[in-house]
Amino acid sequence: MDIFNLGEHILNLIEMALAFWNDKVGMVFDLLKQSPTTFKGGGPWAIVEQVEPIFVGVGSSLVVLFFVIGFCSESVDVREDMRFEVILRMLMRVGIAEWLVANNITIMKAFFLSAGNLVGLLTKNDATKITISREQADIIKDLGFGPSLIMLILSIVIALVIIICGFMLLYTVYFRFLKLLVVVPIGAIAFSTVSGNRTVSHTAVTYAKNFLSIVFEAVTIALAILMCNAFISAGLPSFTSEYADWTKVLIYLCELTFGTAMTVGMVKGAQNLTSKTLGL
Repeated sequence: MDIFNLGEHILNLIEMALAFWNDKVGMVFDLLKQSPTTFKGGGPWAIVEQVEPIFVGVGSSLVVLFFVIGFCSESVDVREDMRFEVILRMLMRVGIAEWLVANNITIMKAFFLSAGNLVGLLTKNDATKITISREQADIIKDLGFGPSLIMLILSIVIALVIIICGFMLLYTVYFRFLKLLVVVPIGAIAFSTVSGNRTVSHTAVTYAKNFLSIVFEAVTIALAILMCNAFISAGLPSFTSEYADWTKVLIYLCELTFGTAMTVGMVKGAQNLTSKTLGL
């Protein structure tokens, strides 16, 4: 073997980086399909279940308080407002608020399951893997010493970028679980505002929108990774057909770096994109 031919080393380095990326993408998809109730063996969720009764007790007490606040702010003439339909509406508001406070975890589990199943449907094929094309692999193997030395330095930088991006994907998904685990108990207090008037109950609406954006952020993350991987695997642009081989490799490696960085950017902005897209 020619000791001055660095093509094999460059190819092995790139394939190692892509294997690391594919492995982390697979881990991300497995995590996104999980419900927070089973995350880390259910240990963090056990803490949520321990503190939930405290928040439910506080929320149940606040249902009455917010009902009084809403009633007083809407009532001009108490005797005029004591009609049957008014009383029925107020009782329905209190009943709905109390039901939401007592069953908020059960409701949230249903949304966890729905988002996880949707992610599972999106990621059930092998379109999530990135592999270097045979054409580019052959070009890299046949590079001369000068171009291959430049490409080796570049491939080291690219491998580091891909590894960092893979860890950033995992960080974002873990952070999503942390957000869900923190906001779930607070739901009991937020839903207690439903017993008040429209101004007071705006808190529950805001909480529900934020919760849904975090839950369905998993779907947006899965779609972003799938689309960005397809972007990376699509090959070189058509305008590069007349370029020299080493130039094609250079563009290809730059596209790898750009594609993985773009994936991380899309994943980190997934909640904001979900909120804007769904009007949450």
